[in-house]
Formats: sequence, C-alpha cells, structure tokens
Amino acid sequence: MRFPAIPPNTEELFRTLGKAENSGERLMQIAMAQFGPAPNHQYRHWDTLRHLQPPEGFTLEEWWLGIRLARQSLSRTLPITDSHGNPFFFTMTDPGLHYLRLIDSQASGTIADWPALENERERERHIKRSLIEEAIQSSRFEGAVTTRKVAKEMIITQRKPRSRSEQMILNNYNAMQFIGEVKKARLTPDIILELQRILTHGTLDDPSAAGRFRRPDERVVMVDIQDNEELHIPPDAAEMESRIQQLCDVANQPDDLASGAPYIHPVVRSILLHFWLAYNHPFVDGNGRTARALFYWSMAHRGYWLCEYLTISSILTKAPAKYFRSFLYTETDNNDATYFVLAQLGVIEQALNVLRKQLEQKSRAQKKVTAALQQVNEASRLLNPRQIALLTHAMTHANSAYTIHTHMKAHSVTYLTARTDLLKLVESGLLEQRKTGKTLYFSLSPNAKQQLSQLQKKG
Repeated sequence: MRFPAIPPNTEELFRTLGKAENSGERLMQIAMAQFGPAPNHQYRHWDTLRHLQPPEGFTLEEWWLGIRLARQSLSRTLPITDSHGNPFFFTMTDPGLHYLRLIDSQASGTIADWPALENERERERHIKRSLIEEAIQSSRFEGAVTTRKVAKEMIITQRKPRSRSEQMILNNYNAMQFIGEVKKARLTPDIILELQRILTHGTLDDPSAAGRFRRPDERVVMVDIQDNEELHIPPDAAEMESRIQQLCDVANQPDDLASGAPYIHPVVRSILLHFWLAYNHPFVDGNGRTARALFYWSMAHRGYWLCEYLTISSILTKAPAKYFRSFLYTETDNNDATYFVLAQLGVIEQALNVLRKQLEQKSRAQKKVTAALQQVNEASRLLNPRQIALLTHAMTHANSAYTIHTHMKAHSVTYLTARTDLLKLVESGLLEQRKTGKTLYFSLSPNAKQQLSQLQKKG
C-alpha cells in the first residue's frame, strides 16, 4: 500500500500567509469562505484533496487550511493518546451524524423492526449463521484460506481443525461466543487477554505468546506485504499494561453526562476501542482480530443487539486497503481519528443493508416454501416442524447437504430422533441419501416438488 502524502503543516501555512502584504485580509477571506470540515460531505485527507480543483480564487494549500480550521473548531479531544502522549481527536460531521442516526434507529431498536427475526428459533439459527460467517470472514481478512462450506461443516459437526486456517476460523467462532458470555461485564485487561488467547490458540509459532502482552524484546510493526515498507510502529511494550488499562477505563465510561467526562456516542466509542487496540498492537499476533472482537463486545455491551447478526469483516474483506488507509490517514493527519470512525460507520451501514436484504429475500423465499410444506403437512400429517425447517432450508439453499449429526445439533434432539426425521424424508421421496466413508449425507431430491404435490393429493 502506498503511504499517504503528509498534509501541509498548519503553522507553516500561517507563517507563509503572514509574509504576504495582505495577510490579515487573506486569512479573513479563507475563514469567511466556510469550506466546512467535509466539503460535499466528503471528509478528505490531503492525499486525495491535493488532486482536486480548489474553489475559485484559492490555492490548494489555502483550501486545505480553511478545511482544517473548520475541523478544529468542531473537534473534541479524545481520552486516547499516541506513542508520544499526544491525544487523538474526532470531528462530528454531517456524514457522521447521518450514519449514527441510521445505526441507532436500526441496530438498537426493537425486534419488531425486524419481522424476519421475531421467531425465536429463527433468531437462534441466524445468530449461529452470523457467528460462523463473521468467524470465516475475520479469519480470511487475516490470511486464512479455506472454503465457506468446509468451515461451516467443521463448526457445525464440531470436528477438529485440520489446518492453521481452520483453527483460526474456529478460534474466531469461539471468541464471538465468549463475547456473548461477557457482554454485560465491565471490560478488564484479563478479558482482553482471554480474547486474544482464544483467537490465537494453536496458531502461533510461539504458543507462549497467547494470552499475554508482547515483551520489550518482541518487536512488532505493521508492514506493507508488497514492498516491506513500515506503515506503523506501535508504542513501547513497556507501556502496554497501562495503555490497556486506560483502554478499559474508556470502555467502561457511562454513556451519560453525570461523570462530567466529554460525551462520546456509544457507537463512536466502540469504533475508537477497535482503533486504539489496533494502534497499540499489544500482542505478538492476533491484534486485528482482537480489535474487531472488542468492537463487537462494546456494541453488545451498549445494547446494540442487532450487531450479533452483522458480519462486519465480510465488508472489510472486500476492501482491505480502505480499512488500512483510514488508519494511516489518522496517523498522518495530526491524530485525526475521524477518518477511521467515518470509514467504520460506513462499514456498519453496509453490513446493516446486507442483513436487511438477506432477511427480506429469505423471508420471501421461506414464506413460499413453508406455505407449500404446510399445505402438504395439513393434508398428510407427514412432516414435523424440524423436517419442515430442514426442507425449507434445502429448498432455499441449493446444493446443501445434511447429516444426522448436523440435524441433531441444529435442533437439539437425540441421534435416534434426527435419524428418524431424515430417513422418513428419504422414504417420502423428498430427500435422497448417499454414503461417503462412514457418513450418510442427505440432500434435496430432484423430484422433491413433484413428491410434495403427490403427497398433498394423497392427503
């Protein structure tokens, strides 16, 4: 990744303008131009702004100075610091307000806002699917290589991982479950250490690095894998304990005004925790995964229940450069965390849109299939709710295969009950079976729809 261009120094711009004969008048013109912090609702870094045409009558440097002044007037200092002890800051812009309104209205509303999730069994199924998908995508973002089908099969059947990539995916899945267990607890360094231990189990060259902070002799840097350029050097290892305790203090601050601390919107706070842990890089490995997991914990801790259904990493995986660029923009522009916050707010909005579309499409498809299955069931009394659920899934997910074990786990029934469910569907011509090794696999029969029609007539 190309390192972004460093923005002009504000003090130097002032000095340059001060040398001009009409310096006072020119500064007034820049201030009165009201460029705002995000012209055209785009919070641009100098790296992109320098390629644009400035407003008529102004140079690029003057335009940048006017934007910086607008940002500084609206910015607030954050309780997180860089390696030199300088604070980061955040500017609330129109795009930020827009994103937060959407997220607040959708991710923390009532279950009635999402009709497809009103059924408790369907909620449980979708949470499990989302946990698996996030585990897969978060691992892929860190370089894991395996197919979605194989990864899902591993988690559902609870078989042991066969590769480092599979171990990473299982670790991510276990970490997401751990977050669900501790989402109501106050954040502590021990919880963060346990998260990293879960996420890196069985994947480290040095197993002793799991569940502990990096030591002074363990140099960690963020490097561009293409040209080996150092992109980020984190704070000294000796500072990690105090920095992570400070991170926990920020995470545990109440979302009200009673404490007297500056108000930070809970979603922004969650994103900042993600950013600051990644910035500190407190571990030898697993920093990115731990940072994303910490974001999920914070959102769940603050009542954004819908985030359990979101797969943030699937959006990040599609545009990894954008993620890292927002991080570098923050570092190179005087600790302006707005770049990272806005980028992540956009990711959350995209994930919400993806979820809504998926649920709407699935709801429409399931209603059609379920209606047909219910008609058959009313006529023949052949199917129980578990069989209807499996057939509904099979008819809306092409090429899906099932085993007695996966059916047993999905519905929390005994092996005998699961076996009976599946074999009766085979007898009815709705499923077909094949044996691979010692395992029986069941899939939708090519003639399933015709068989349903015949069963309905018989009923």
